[in-house]
Amino acid sequence: MIPLFQPYMPDVSMVNEILHSGDLAYGAYTKEFENKLKDYFNTPYLLVTNSFQNAVSVVMTTLDIEREGNVIASPMACLASTQPYLSYGLKIRWADIEPDSGTLSPDSVRNQITAGTKAIVHNHFCGYPGYIDEINAIGAEFGIPVIDDGIECLGSEYKGNVIGNCGTDVTIFSLTAVRFLNCIDGGIIIFKDKKLYEKSLLVRDCGIDRSQFRDEMGEINPECDIRFIGYSATMSNVNAYVGLRQLEHLPKLLKRHRVQAEKWKTYFEGQSTYIPIYRQDCHPNYWVYGILVSQKKDVIQKFRDMGYAASGVHIRNDIYSAFGRQTYELPGVGEFYKSFVALPCGWWMK
Repeated sequence: MIPLFQPYMPDVSMVNEILHSGDLAYGAYTKEFENKLKDYFNTPYLLVTNSFQNAVSVVMTTLDIEREGNVIASPMACLASTQPYLSYGLKIRWADIEPDSGTLSPDSVRNQITAGTKAIVHNHFCGYPGYIDEINAIGAEFGIPVIDDGIECLGSEYKGNVIGNCGTDVTIFSLTAVRFLNCIDGGIIIFKDKKLYEKSLLVRDCGIDRSQFRDEMGEINPECDIRFIGYSATMSNVNAYVGLRQLEHLPKLLKRHRVQAEKWKTYFEGQSTYIPIYRQDCHPNYWVYGILVSQKKDVIQKFRDMGYAASGVHIRNDIYSAFGRQTYELPGVGEFYKSFVALPCGWWMK
């Protein structure tokens, strides 16, 4: 059966050399990887982390988000997108989504804002960009930072700009194995503000300013103060090397995913049983190819019988008791969840 996901791994023959070089932690390859990503996203305010979870923690601490209050998020997302805020100590207020695309509804986001709202987490479901301008405008109106959650959308574009360079306060990406660009594990953070970026570099590394941390003898300098709570969140040289090799192949992979998407689009033309997801002004990376159907389980089984590992991918996170029960209805979530099916759309397809 053709899988829904398949991690891409180019030649990484130098891994063994790095493993025996003694230079395993944050090093030359990590810095090169960050610089290449800065070029790709056309931004100077980018850093990488050793996990997506730590990327979220670094962002929360950099933004001075207190471990109380709430963030607004979509329940139709990967659990890896929502759990980090809960484990940070925040509550989540679920906003509804557009039932024809799976993206956050700006009207619902506005309605969920309270005095305790600390951030808006804008997930771009399965690589399909959402209403970025509208939700950014809501954040600016209320003075609430917006975080573009690009866990599945690296390479996707919105109004001609790659996600990560769309004017959002912060953008985060996952670099775990099944994501579009993988380092086996890792994360990317992009800030719009230079001062926040500079602060995040310290937060990522236990609050340490490495330019002052050691004295002329190489000993820890007692004059170097630690001003911020921080994390051991730097990416290793090994993971960064894998990411560098992946990044070289990213344009080719994106093209192959989008060519495959055009084949699915042609396949579904002239019928009304399967409705491909479409968002105006958006160019997805087609991490998966999404369709809306009326008999979800039957359609999943049909495509599996045809040899395609169709799936609903994510379950609505608001069913989990860990997030607490919320009494209001989310009709868009309900409609989308019962109708969304993902089909393989990757470089591995013939």
